[in-house]
Amino acid sequence: MFFRAASYFLRGTLRSTKLQFYQTAVIRHFRFTVLTCSRLPVLNIQLLTMQEKYTYPIARKDETVVDDFHGTQIKDEYRWLEDPDSTETQAFVNAQNEISQPFLENCEEWKKFNEKLVKLWNYPKYGCPMKYGKYYYFYKNTGLQNQSVLYQQDSLDSEPKIFFDPNKLSEDGTIALSQKSFSEDGQYMAYGLSESGSDWIKIRIRDVETGKDFDETIEKVKFSRISWTKDGKGFFYGCYPDQDGKTDGSETKQNENQKLFYHRVGTPQKNDVLVAEFPEEPSWRIESEVSDCGRYLIMPIVKDCRDNILYYADLKEIGTIQSKFKVHKIIDKFESDYEYITNIGSKVYLRTNKNSPNYRVIVIDFENPAEEKWETLIAEHEKDVLDWVKCVDDDKLLLCYIHDVKSTLQVNCIKSGALIRNFDLDIGTIVAISGKKIYSEIFYNFSSFLNPGTIYHYDFKTPDIKPKVFREIKLNLNNFKQEDYKVEQIFFTSKDGTKVPMFIIRKNTDKISPRPCLLYGYGGFNISLQPSFSITGLMFIDTFNGVLAYPNIRGGGEYGEKWHNGGRLLNKQNVFDDFQTSAQYLIDNNYTTKDRLVIQGGSNGGLLVGACINQRPDLFGAAVAQVGVMDMLRFHKFTIGHAWCSDYGNPSDKEHFENLYKYSPMHNVHTPKSEIEEYPASLILTADHDDRVSPLHSLKFAASLQDAVRNSEFQKKPLLLRVYTKAGHGAGKPTSKRIEEATDILTFMYKSLKIDVINI
Repeated sequence: MFFRAASYFLRGTLRSTKLQFYQTAVIRHFRFTVLTCSRLPVLNIQLLTMQEKYTYPIARKDETVVDDFHGTQIKDEYRWLEDPDSTETQAFVNAQNEISQPFLENCEEWKKFNEKLVKLWNYPKYGCPMKYGKYYYFYKNTGLQNQSVLYQQDSLDSEPKIFFDPNKLSEDGTIALSQKSFSEDGQYMAYGLSESGSDWIKIRIRDVETGKDFDETIEKVKFSRISWTKDGKGFFYGCYPDQDGKTDGSETKQNENQKLFYHRVGTPQKNDVLVAEFPEEPSWRIESEVSDCGRYLIMPIVKDCRDNILYYADLKEIGTIQSKFKVHKIIDKFESDYEYITNIGSKVYLRTNKNSPNYRVIVIDFENPAEEKWETLIAEHEKDVLDWVKCVDDDKLLLCYIHDVKSTLQVNCIKSGALIRNFDLDIGTIVAISGKKIYSEIFYNFSSFLNPGTIYHYDFKTPDIKPKVFREIKLNLNNFKQEDYKVEQIFFTSKDGTKVPMFIIRKNTDKISPRPCLLYGYGGFNISLQPSFSITGLMFIDTFNGVLAYPNIRGGGEYGEKWHNGGRLLNKQNVFDDFQTSAQYLIDNNYTTKDRLVIQGGSNGGLLVGACINQRPDLFGAAVAQVGVMDMLRFHKFTIGHAWCSDYGNPSDKEHFENLYKYSPMHNVHTPKSEIEEYPASLILTADHDDRVSPLHSLKFAASLQDAVRNSEFQKKPLLLRVYTKAGHGAGKPTSKRIEEATDILTFMYKSLKIDVINI
């Protein structure tokens, strides 16, 4: 896996806890397979030959496309690249790959890096055990399997058997088990399959005892939970039944008018009952969660990537589900987050940042929901951020806080809110948790920069017994020792005086001397970049005698909503300033030099990289921008891009347009007129089935960059675009392709940076 990048913009998907984000949607950037289309007969591209310079395709410039933004006329010369199906766009992609692929792969180092990565990657990986009905389930990957396999066992000590193997669904591993949900009694598993990395899923239902699937397939599902009624007869799900055209991830059409349906097991999708829709609000996404008691269907509704309103339906009052529900409104203003934890009768427990930017636990009585009647069970912490809450063992709340970017874990009483116990954790992150209100035991997986994962087991039936190590994930490396590496957390001062934390990982030596450095950033959507394990990161350190640096720049959630607000909307420049200041800190403190420093980021982090190479090309030696948002004036017009206006602002608003126009990567490219203005060597990566951040962003940015530098005598470093097929924004990426992409990136870094030592 190549460095964790929190690129999942849609907080509205699987958002009951941010932990679910880590478990199902944390993107560890991935390589996509090479586009293999033959040369197309209609080409609007020529190759320019110049000595001692990189040659780039000449993309047609359409001067007639002009947009009027509040009186400002802006040409969009590469608008034609927004059509992924045109022969001209495909020819452009082919021509780019014909340059980037040989640059990356036609060298001995690529083969050596790949061989080493395959060896390092080949160790067993496990997920937390989860109990459903009478069985335990867990994920396991033997090492190099493209997809992790779901195992079933009668008890924690019994022999596990394969329950669901996604690797059998496709030869190349590009069909992924992206979602699963068991009925309350564990009799059925509804599961979602994603193809080629698309956000679209198809839901099937499996009988646990027979292992056979029912006949029906539920399609056009996206950004949806699978929420079973307690009787196990069916489940709620959200889909886009009115979405026309392709729904395979290669389309760019906006996702609008999601509707909530109820499906009965064993019946065709056409018989599903429409239970909720809001046609007057096409951008709303309707989540659903059946309450622990089974009486309420909780419906948090989101329209952006923050804040939700809260509706519910009384299933006891409804009885047989046959038509649209009567919904009750609890919260009707988009101004805060409200996440369901559990309920006792009509008293519903929620995690919220309403009047508490670091979050707290409140209780709302659905029978008397007026705000003045709300109760605070667990108050907001003065400094630490309440990251997620889970109800376990009937009457206990498991709370995970972020303390200076590290996880802490504790248990509180659901009745009084009083602290029951703390769990001892090292410096790192809880990356997975399993446990339910009806069970006394929990499992949690702890990871860090130097720990690939330790799974702990704790049972509240024996509260005096400390959590036991249930399973320790170990590398197949006899010479790997944590003490050979040093992890430090420093705080640097950003441009406006704000103190910003940064983790630095390197070999454990007393002397700090300049060496290759990888600086990774994200900075957006209230997502926290916490310590996590990366075998490729360790390879960067060992192979290049390198340094890893992870600054926790504003826009993330490391210090609550205040930190998020400090890097969004009109404050977005703070994100770029923080990142650039972190780079300057590493140079000033002798960790690296400009010609040894590479920056990397994906999705919103790709925007970060694109903006920074425009603003400070003199600061970096190389840059890797993955699946980035590069056209900040049109991002809201494609797939789910309109949801990002909560972080970026809407270009239709004059004030936000002026702010976006200042940093939009595509609109701020420049022609180097001196050595100091030369762009760092840059690798832009995207994929043809990315329906989160459409590949058009990367295509248009690359075309603009290459055109700007074409005749500059000062631009000698390569600016490359690589487009991959049968891949999306990242979820479900097969292991083989992730290793290949990591190989590409390491090779690019090796060829682009001043590297004195190479250990392969």
